[in-house]
Amino acid sequence: MIKIGIDPHKASHTAVALDETGRVLAELRVAATKAMLVRLLHWAERWPERILAIEGATGLGHLLAQQLVARQETVLDVPATLAARARMLARGHGRKTDGIDATSVARVAQSQSDLRHVGPEDHSTVLRLLSARRDELAQGRRTVINRLHRLLRDLHPGGAPTELSAEAASGLLRRIRPAGAVDLERKAMARALVADLRRIDRALVENRARCAAAVAASGTTVTAIFGISDVLAAKILGHAGDVSRFRSADRFASYTGTAPIEVSSGEVARHRLSRSGNRSLNNALHLAARVQVMHPGPGRDHYERKLAEHKSSREALRSLKRQLAKVVYRHLVADQVRRLDLAS
Repeated sequence: MIKIGIDPHKASHTAVALDETGRVLAELRVAATKAMLVRLLHWAERWPERILAIEGATGLGHLLAQQLVARQETVLDVPATLAARARMLARGHGRKTDGIDATSVARVAQSQSDLRHVGPEDHSTVLRLLSARRDELAQGRRTVINRLHRLLRDLHPGGAPTELSAEAASGLLRRIRPAGAVDLERKAMARALVADLRRIDRALVENRARCAAAVAASGTTVTAIFGISDVLAAKILGHAGDVSRFRSADRFASYTGTAPIEVSSGEVARHRLSRSGNRSLNNALHLAARVQVMHPGPGRDHYERKLAEHKSSREALRSLKRQLAKVVYRHLVADQVRRLDLAS
């Protein structure tokens, strides 16, 4: 089986073909134009038994990956971190070119049997897009609020309340009488920011409604878990994708970054906090855990039991996140089984 590694860029893509022994057979560089796909497939058709591996098939290589999948090609997604490690371990004194990067991608595809197979975009992509848009809107709202606070601090003694809304900021601005040209400009800028805040708030309301509709269309039961709203469910479903790619709940927990990492040596067995994994999924589980801790129920019972075992509050919360990852995984698996039963 020939492995073809592809190093994607905005303006061009570089492909390198390796045989079973790891020997470079050929290299191709194509411009990212409408003719790109035809040129690449024409070059690759000399190897009927082939697998194409793309570095970052959800990033710069996304369009090419989807085009290849539509042509019934087998496509693997190679994380950039794995490709970088393969390049560093290879002989070459640290040299880096597009051809070397594409070769590293192909070598990862040869050595790793559990790489993600790229499939056509489905409903999870819609959910992931909605979730990403909400994160962008929330970040934009925080930026606007911070700028408003800075301006109101210089316009009004004591500034504005910490929990600032568009209505509160507008009411405060109506009572401010600028003393000079500088304060007049500050007030004008603050009014413009209030308009931005109202626009973002409307977009957030619309996004929440679209998330709810998309989650309902998925038929998931994840929202039955206390603390997981439609917004968090959209993030979980969008980033988890096809749950069958996780062989167990432990694999899923590792992907979410909620499973501790073993760092044992000799007779000493230790674990440390994982900083890897999908941080969006980790964030969704963290928010759900925080909600459960604030309300009576099994989640808070687990949290308080860990505190009674002399765990810190952070350790207790991490333990609850780990348990939530198991529960979410079970719901995702049950949802998939139910969909397959309905399809049959």
